[in-house]
Amino acid sequence: MSMWEERVLPHLVDRALATAPVQRLRAATCEGLAGRVLEIGFGSGLNLEHLPAEVVSLDAVEPSDLGWSLSEARRRESPVPVRRVGLDGQRLDAPDAAYDAVLCTFSLCTIPDAELAAREVHRVLRPGGRMHLLEHGVSPDDRVRAWQHRLEPVQRRVAGGCHLTRDPLRLVTDAGLRVEDSEQRYLPGPAVGRPWSYGYRAVATRPA
Repeated sequence: MSMWEERVLPHLVDRALATAPVQRLRAATCEGLAGRVLEIGFGSGLNLEHLPAEVVSLDAVEPSDLGWSLSEARRRESPVPVRRVGLDGQRLDAPDAAYDAVLCTFSLCTIPDAELAAREVHRVLRPGGRMHLLEHGVSPDDRVRAWQHRLEPVQRRVAGGCHLTRDPLRLVTDAGLRVEDSEQRYLPGPAVGRPWSYGYRAVATRPA
């Protein structure tokens, strides 16, 4: 991990993904979570304030030590006990069917092998368990999608490996999860930002 990724990027991500419109999407994504939850890409803990009372514990996978440090105050104030259980969403240190739900926000874009990470989510979810996700990804608009492909090499270099052209719904369905509810639209903002702002919000279930 470069100095940029280790010391600077977590601060930028914390600020960029804490805006009011994104926080409203986080709140909607967290609705319905319950029981024992695994969060992949915990970051600075921006989802903690949105966890329902039905969540009894949250295990966090977070590769950045600085990101974890930035979450300290949020963890301290959260009524939900949080523990850091790993650094790598591609290889989860958990037995099969260990969790009632998995939460993943703005993380599948960055994980190097997102297909493997999605298969790991399927493995650690109990049958009937749900994955709640909020991601940005490939746009259905030809012009925007063309710009995403042009910009992706630069995006990956400056944003910690973040991809612009991944399809999170395809990733989870290919892993064996069934999408029960989904919403796709551009996040609020100027049109010039559309290569970065096509959003996916969904709930996917591991079939019983």
